[in-house]
Amino acid sequence: MKRSTQQEYTKRILSVLVFIQKNLDDERSLEEYAQVAHFSPYHFHRIFRGMVGESLHEHIRRLRLERAATRLKRTDRSIIEVALEAGYETHEAFTRAFRSLCGCSPSRYRRDQSATLALSAGVHYREDGSDHDLQLPVGGESMEVRIEHVEPMRVAFVRHVGPYGEVETAWERLCLRLGKDGLLGLGTRFIGICYDDPEVTSPEKIRYDACVTVDSDFAAEDDVGVQTIGGGEYAVTTHVGPYSLLEQTYAKLLGQWLPRSGRELRSEPSLEFYLNAPESTDPEDLITDIYAPLEPAY
Repeated sequence: MKRSTQQEYTKRILSVLVFIQKNLDDERSLEEYAQVAHFSPYHFHRIFRGMVGESLHEHIRRLRLERAATRLKRTDRSIIEVALEAGYETHEAFTRAFRSLCGCSPSRYRRDQSATLALSAGVHYREDGSDHDLQLPVGGESMEVRIEHVEPMRVAFVRHVGPYGEVETAWERLCLRLGKDGLLGLGTRFIGICYDDPEVTSPEKIRYDACVTVDSDFAAEDDVGVQTIGGGEYAVTTHVGPYSLLEQTYAKLLGQWLPRSGRELRSEPSLEFYLNAPESTDPEDLITDIYAPLEPAY
């Protein structure tokens, strides 16, 4: 394990956590948080999730609720004022969220002097926003990762803009075009490129490319484009199971393995190689190789 690299990653994530604490009421873009940590926006949210143990959105939401609990105890603000400060537009929505975190309603929490937050290990709200003794969760499971050199690949692709759960339409258009020309042979590789984090990107703005490898004779037509992807070294791990759980494997790869590896990521999206077909495979048996792009080793 490259101790200095792990310490550097920890330092960079801690800088973001302090920034969040000091700007808890601000609505910031993913790019702004990534810039504070000096990580690529393509990978920041997965590194954050893996190292902190929750998504950026979940972390901010929880800190606002913890701050709300503090204000219920220490101020005479009305519950609806505290709710609005925490980002909730209605008393009912705030009560549901508060109960899920604290185990009781806001009014009972304020009234019951013995009521306290059951805080787990990790990063919590600090009224002064300081970084004193701020600690990230430790641990993490081991995982099998290999380093592969990938030659550039020419691919036909269809761009999908919208929720990731609706990318099937892009694959249908792409495979229909290539299938009628007999271009889906045994050596064809099926690859997905996910550009955006659904936690911080509006569903209607999420971008995804459905890609299939093609030879130099293939020409773009209508909504089927051509691009070159890959090239260079990648950290590769295999995910077995439904696509809906891919983010968990990404978090382990980028938030746990990567800081220990001594490697840095290139500022380009990861690639997903689909090794079997969802229309003929049970979700728990789906196999996906995740390729995370690495800077050259020195």
